[in-house]
Amino acid sequence: MTTPRPVECWLTDMDGVLVHEERAIPGASDFIKALIATGRRFLVLTNNSIFTPRDLRARLRASGIDVPEQSIWTSALATAQFLDDQRPGGSAYVVGEAGLTTALHDIGYTLTERDPDYVVLGETRTYSFEAITTAIRLIEKGSRFIATNPDPSGPSPAGTLPATGSVAALITTATGAQPYFIGKPNPLMMRSALNRIDAHSESTVMIGDRMETDIISGLEAGLRTLLVLTGSTRPDQVHRFPYQPTRVLDSIADVVPLVEQLQPVP
Repeated sequence: MTTPRPVECWLTDMDGVLVHEERAIPGASDFIKALIATGRRFLVLTNNSIFTPRDLRARLRASGIDVPEQSIWTSALATAQFLDDQRPGGSAYVVGEAGLTTALHDIGYTLTERDPDYVVLGETRTYSFEAITTAIRLIEKGSRFIATNPDPSGPSPAGTLPATGSVAALITTATGAQPYFIGKPNPLMMRSALNRIDAHSESTVMIGDRMETDIISGLEAGLRTLLVLTGSTRPDQVHRFPYQPTRVLDSIADVVPLVEQLQPVP
């Protein structure tokens, strides 16, 4: 950190920071334990909208990282909160999986193909041409277009998978309608996370592995930012961006001592 201001709350990305293809990155479990031991409020963030927080907790535990379910914030939850604020009790046609449909059910949304208020596009491992065609036709008829995140691709053990951003581009090409993306790099994702744990930007730090999503969204939300080099952004790429993180560290293991060093004085 450039200044020793106390840190009351921590936000951290998941993939590339805590885990890599479902294997824990060394120091990740110690980081979560340090947050809990010092009583820091925190959230683990992910742009992935496939899984519910309960699913993600189980996946993290299988990697050896024990994160409470209420400490996981997904782009699906942020999307549901946004829609609940914009149009409470509305309706949506969803292209996505349980993480997204559950989040929308929980805010009282009706999921329907009949004149929905919104078409909501999220991540899915099995994009259906029929579902995409339905989404295109509903948008043409006037449904508003929302997407959980702009990520064009995602990793898998077999290689790259097309993600929400790629499918959104397909729908945009067909309809001329641009979606409103909720997840990172939209700072709305950060602000919704801050509100979730009653955090203030001046006393919160965002940890990420990707300059163009994690770091810029943290920066635009007024947070201090830590870039770790265990994910997408390589060391030689950092200086090329017109914005810089507060600090660059090798991995989450280097953040563990900072949790105690920067905790507020009682």
